[in-house]
Formats: sequence, structure tokens, C-alpha cells
Amino acid sequence: LLRVEMVGVCGSDVGMYRGKPTRAPRPYPIIMGHEIFGTIVDIGKEASKRWSLRQGDRAIVEYAFGCGECFYCREGDYIHCDKMLTYGSMISCKDPPHLWGAYSEYLYLSPMAKVHKVPENILPEVGVLICAVLGNAIRWLQMIGGVKKGDTVVIQGPGQQGLAAVIVAKEIGAKKVIVTGMTRDKIRFELAKTFGADEIVDVEKDDPVLRVKEITSGRMADLVMDVTGNPKGPIMAIDLVKKKGTVILPGLYGMDREIPLVLDKVVYKEVRMQGAFSHDFQSVQPAIRLAESGKYPLEKMVTHWFPLEEAEMAVKVAGGEIKGEDPIKVVIVP
Repeated sequence: LLRVEMVGVCGSDVGMYRGKPTRAPRPYPIIMGHEIFGTIVDIGKEASKRWSLRQGDRAIVEYAFGCGECFYCREGDYIHCDKMLTYGSMISCKDPPHLWGAYSEYLYLSPMAKVHKVPENILPEVGVLICAVLGNAIRWLQMIGGVKKGDTVVIQGPGQQGLAAVIVAKEIGAKKVIVTGMTRDKIRFELAKTFGADEIVDVEKDDPVLRVKEITSGRMADLVMDVTGNPKGPIMAIDLVKKKGTVILPGLYGMDREIPLVLDKVVYKEVRMQGAFSHDFQSVQPAIRLAESGKYPLEKMVTHWFPLEEAEMAVKVAGGEIKGEDPIKVVIVP
């Protein structure tokens, strides 16, 4: 049993709250919350041995854990489990022992859960970002995208996922990291620079294709990652990437929305377009080490804190529904 110290409000939580169509029907009622940081308060001998944890240890928990029996789980690809066993998302709180989401005081840790010990001195604001923000960026850019030293990387969207991608790209050794966004993203642009972004492009003031062409001397980017969630993002990404380059698409655009892509551009340029979904054990482990290093002020991404009683307001703020609020990362503190 984990006592939840802090849980992040994800964009997918906003979509769930609004009833946005997804990959399968939601098994309501659901306790949301899958960006999890807390303290072990009850643990048996087997679980303690399995995770190398004991009562009082601080820990983070991955979003997905899988059934361990389906084809994908047997392949070690538990994030694509046929049963979609994921915290705060696809398990009903009607199912015993009911505590399947972190918008709560306590979370049940399934024997299949991927639980990681973290240092006692780590800030909750850092711990809550390790799996579903930093771990995502490592898997998407490095493990799926194959970014390498000397590459030029364009990140479309300076939200939490885009900012984490700046860090990861710079850690890998990217020569140029270019972040695109809108005029209202001024604070995010400044944080992107803090994390190592080399160039900022305000798409409301400059044509991003012309700017990237100018920055790269006409070659364009080795990799473009779109985390805008805007249907225009993938369309633009194809123009921003070089011949034989890579476009990574981890953003969720809506299962009920079709996006018109000029696929001839993909053919002529031999572009690789790759979807990306969530983090896994292999990306969370280096994310923990990166967070532990203290090299980057990750906690600056967290801009809004809410008690559990105000979880609905937290989701509305994260979804941009509250006038005058401009969050980067919203968290709930049970």
C-alpha cells in the first residue's frame, strides 16, 4: 500500500474528465491519477523482496503494469497489454481492492506493478515528473526516435512533455534543440532556455519552416517531435523534418478526429513517422538517475498545487478552463 504524497494531473486526465473518445470504453467509475509519488506504508515479505522496498521508502509507480499473460506482456511489452491494465485510467474502482488511481490518499500496488525506489531527499515535485514526463521523453526521443549526438531536434509544443524533451535531447548531445510554440508560451519558452533549448520559434510571429531552414542551412531537422495535441502539428512536422528524417507522434489528437496528411511528402522524403505511447521500465530507470543528478531544476515545471478536495478544479485548470491561469504542470497533494 502506497500513501500518495503527490500526483500529477495529465492531459489524458482532462480528456477523461471531458469524456474524450479513447482506445477502448472507460470502465467507469474510475479513480484518476497515474503520475504517482508516495511512501510505502504497508508491504509484505514477497513484495518487499520483489521491489527491494520496505515500509517508509519513497517510491514512484509506472502508469502501466500489464496482466503478465497476454502476447504483449509475454514479449515484455506490458504497456501494450491486451487488458490495458493501467493506473488511474482503465481499471474500475469497483474492482477489489478498489484503490486503482492516485487521486486518493492511498494506492494499491498490484504484484505486477512497476514500482521504483527513489531517494529520501527528492522533492515530490521532481518525483512526480520522473515516470510520465521525463521517462516518456527518454523513451520517445532516445529509444524510439533514435536521437544521437550532433542531431538537430525540433520540439513542437513547450508544455511539460516538450520541456522534458529539451532536457533529454541535450543530455544525448543534440547539436541544436529548437522549440516551437505560441506567443502566450513566453514563460514556457524561458524554461525551455533554462533546460538548454538553443532556438525558440514563436509560430505566430515567424514561419517555423523558414526559421528551421535558416537555422539548419536548408537541411531541416533530423527529428521532429509533436507534443502540441493540435491536428496541425503532424502536418507541420513533415515540412520541418529532413529527407530520411524521423517524426515522433506521442500526442493524442482524438480517436474521433481524422488529420489530412500529404503523404506524398512522406514518400518523397522517405520520412519515418512513428507513434509513441507512454514510458516503460527501460526509460524510467535512466529518468530516475537524471532526476537524482539535480542537473536540471525539474521542479520549476510544477506551477499549480491543489488539495485532493479540489481535484476537479485541478483538472479544469490543467485543461485551460479557468481564466487567468496558465499552468505548465498541475499537481494534487492528498
